[in-house]
Amino acid sequence: MYKQFVSALGCAAVLLAGSALAQTKEFKLGVIFDNTGPFADAGSYAGHLGAKYAIDIFNERGGVEGYKVKPVYVDAQSKVDVAINEAERLIHQENVNALLGMYSSAQCVPTIQKAEQAKRFILLPMCVSTAMLKDKNLKYVFRTTAHADQFGQTSCDFLNSVSKSRLGKDPKDLRVAIIHEDGAFGVGVGAGNETFCKAHGMNIVLKEGYSALTADMSPLVTKLKRARPDIILHAGTNPDIMMFLRQSRSQNLKWQALIGHGAAYGVFDKLYQTFGDDANYIFDSEPGGAQLVDPKVLAPGMAALTKEMVRRYQAETKGKEVPPHLSMSFNGTWVLLNDILPRAIKKYGGIDSEALRKAALDTDIPVGGTIQGYGVKFNPQGHAMAGQNDRSSMPIVQYINREAVIIYPQEIRSREAVIPLPKSNPYAAE
Repeated sequence: MYKQFVSALGCAAVLLAGSALAQTKEFKLGVIFDNTGPFADAGSYAGHLGAKYAIDIFNERGGVEGYKVKPVYVDAQSKVDVAINEAERLIHQENVNALLGMYSSAQCVPTIQKAEQAKRFILLPMCVSTAMLKDKNLKYVFRTTAHADQFGQTSCDFLNSVSKSRLGKDPKDLRVAIIHEDGAFGVGVGAGNETFCKAHGMNIVLKEGYSALTADMSPLVTKLKRARPDIILHAGTNPDIMMFLRQSRSQNLKWQALIGHGAAYGVFDKLYQTFGDDANYIFDSEPGGAQLVDPKVLAPGMAALTKEMVRRYQAETKGKEVPPHLSMSFNGTWVLLNDILPRAIKKYGGIDSEALRKAALDTDIPVGGTIQGYGVKFNPQGHAMAGQNDRSSMPIVQYINREAVIIYPQEIRSREAVIPLPKSNPYAAE
């Protein structure tokens, strides 16, 4: 009798242990963003929080198929070498199932090569360099957000749409200057600006790159004054954007419109803290904040998800302005956890990189099916942009009276653009 009792206890213990193991299946995800250094304030820390909120909500809802996410968060410290080293540590020491993150294309370019060599699945929700994927035919690298050429195209398409009606000029008479930092991001956006503005027949009066580490933008400002552009298109990082605006003001540079492309241009509270109302009427071309998208164009549940994301961010940051980087990162993480991961488990039998890769290629989210409004369909190997979300898109946001509003494209705009600059603005052309 005693032996039977002991045996029964042993069986019960085994069953309980088995049950516990079944309930603690892990999807180990390495998450790389910059929590310190200049990239942090430019949007990378918001990217970290976006990924964290998506993971938290996913786990709070019970995960999928018995799996919950075990995140391993690392700080790349706004340094390329740290991002590379941390990615290698996550792959080879932490043995994560997948990687996600990074803010800077300069970090992404070498890091994705490490992931590809290790055959480790990696999803990019924020890095936008076109060159990092173009003609590379990568197998395990996927990007949900738009790429740099799309940034450049959107700006030029917008200018073409308002050139005659709002600026009183044919596109061929519009004087456009293109300036950009010389990293992968800036070069890519600048090339897109040049290609698509020229396609509309616009007059490119200056195109110039500069080091993002420059200590003085005044020589570039002087060149711009000589070129006399109507429009300035700028792709920078964080300190150089602030320096450019400050030195443009001190040197009395004027324009009819300034269109930025992400980074500090997407963080209006930082612009306002530095420049006050002088920051009004700046444009920003990048994948927008989900809170700006009309809920009527979204699939059921997306607007509520956006609301919860914003609630968590503002509670944590005490009401801070919600930057687009939060939505970009949350969106990509949500697609990974709620679309790719379940399919990898159920259809392809696991959470290894091969199952995740196949599941990603099956992703087919229609327009309106994500919090940012665009759909998701990744280009397959053999495509010139293998791994890129072919349904990614972006609006143009303008800051009007301390509020961020979508002004382009027309289908989702919340109000008309203010262009040219009002005469009361210190940057307004005479």
